[in-house]
Amino acid sequence: MGAVTTADRVPGDRAPKQDRSRATRQRLLEAAVACLAEHGWAGSTVSVVAERAGVSRGAAQHHFPTREDLFTAAVEYVAEERSTALRALFPDGAAGDRHAVVAALVDLYTGPLFRAALHLWVAASDEEQLRPRVTELEARVGRETHRIAVQLLAADESRPGARETVQGLLDMARGLGLANLLTDDTARRGRVVAQWATLLDEVLG
Repeated sequence: MGAVTTADRVPGDRAPKQDRSRATRQRLLEAAVACLAEHGWAGSTVSVVAERAGVSRGAAQHHFPTREDLFTAAVEYVAEERSTALRALFPDGAAGDRHAVVAALVDLYTGPLFRAALHLWVAASDEEQLRPRVTELEARVGRETHRIAVQLLAADESRPGARETVQGLLDMARGLGLANLLTDDTARRGRVVAQWATLLDEVLG
């Protein structure tokens, strides 16, 4: 019997090694964020994450040699996913619907990403090795979120107070996310979102 050629193989019978590696990495990142959100930093070890992702500890450490590597990459990964999802909500722009934009931005700070990021911030305040990584990550994520907000709100930052108003919106959204950690703050959050949309129309024109 002759040698099996590429054409003889059943398509999809075995995923390329690179694709499998990418899929494993993504599972680890998603599992790390879920663990941080549910168990905090102290309860989120590499072993716990690996078990949740369905991979060995060795496989996890192949992708992320240290615990700090794993968790900073995980929060960054989901932050990028959320930014993509935010843009996808308004593929043709927000069409002047600032209320919808404010609501979407606030949602960024009331989901599992924010909860996971908060645990990472607390850990970074005590972990010297982790702090500079998280500080740099938060600066980048903050700049990206601000840029998206400016675009979606059609804010002209050359106008006096416009930049500060957009940043104030994001700071407010972070505060609502904190309030939502302990109790369901949906009703009050809805009223605050409506008021901020009105304020933005007045300031941004």
